[in-house]
Amino acid sequence: MKNYPGASRSAWIIRHAMTLATVAIILLYAAFIQWVWGWKSVISLWSSAGWGSAIIAMLLLLVTYVLRTWRIYDYFPKETAGHFGILLRLVQVHNLLNIMLPFRTGEVSFPLLMKREFGLSVARGTAALFVMRLFDLHALLAAAGTGLVLQNGKAWAWALWLAFLVLPALAFALRRHVLRMAASILPSKARKLLDEVEAGLPLNGSAFARAWAVTLVNWFTKIAVLAWVLGLLGDLSLGSSFGGALGGELSSVLPVHAPAGVGTYPAGITAGAVAFGADTAKPMLEALGQAAVNTHLLVIVSSLMGTALSLFSARGKARG
Repeated sequence: MKNYPGASRSAWIIRHAMTLATVAIILLYAAFIQWVWGWKSVISLWSSAGWGSAIIAMLLLLVTYVLRTWRIYDYFPKETAGHFGILLRLVQVHNLLNIMLPFRTGEVSFPLLMKREFGLSVARGTAALFVMRLFDLHALLAAAGTGLVLQNGKAWAWALWLAFLVLPALAFALRRHVLRMAASILPSKARKLLDEVEAGLPLNGSAFARAWAVTLVNWFTKIAVLAWVLGLLGDLSLGSSFGGALGGELSSVLPVHAPAGVGTYPAGITAGAVAFGADTAKPMLEALGQAAVNTHLLVIVSSLMGTALSLFSARGKARG
């Protein structure tokens, strides 16, 4: 039987499509950083703060990527079992696309990649992503509420914050009632989609608790790291650093998001820091702006490094 070189080459490309796409995204991203900021400025920005601090911050941010991957790994145990490395690479590619593409259009890649790599239906992957993004937004708003409550210190403020904190648990407890109500209203053709949405929810209460807990740990870790970096680079108070970190991350999860967060992420940091009491005098505001850009660069480089490292964590494809 003849072995056609063209057919063999096509089969090889299909088999390694995920790896090839990852390498292409990394190279494009690296070129983008050089074009917008220049790698020289990225390397030199930590010269005054110290490389030890940069390495610690980078490692902690990489840990948050592992936490995100574990959340999905635990969310779909049957589909992803034994393929954590492949899932880590998938999560990193999705994260990079989300950062690079405007208006959160990179989100589309998640259900498509999950279908390709793990055979998960697009509807179920989309529903799961929607739930996880609600978790993310809730964790960020809860973190923001922590800062506001600490500033206020009143008993009623703490009561409101605690009520907000337990909202996801209440929503999950009532999920069957909501789905039954939706099924009675929607036409019969839409009920299959409703079944997929239900399948995208955590399997049970313990799965929900794990997903919720790891989301809170992930976001509070990331916010703490970014606040520390902002305080280090911009000589900000703890409250202002905390507000800046929240502002930057909120700008990245909202629909209005520029490619790679250029402009929008540093602006979010600046707005958040000022809202939490940063000095608005011109010299201090300029220093804050520079610290915001440098912190943004740290997030971008950590994403790039995480994606590059994920190439070595997996081989092949989960499902052929």
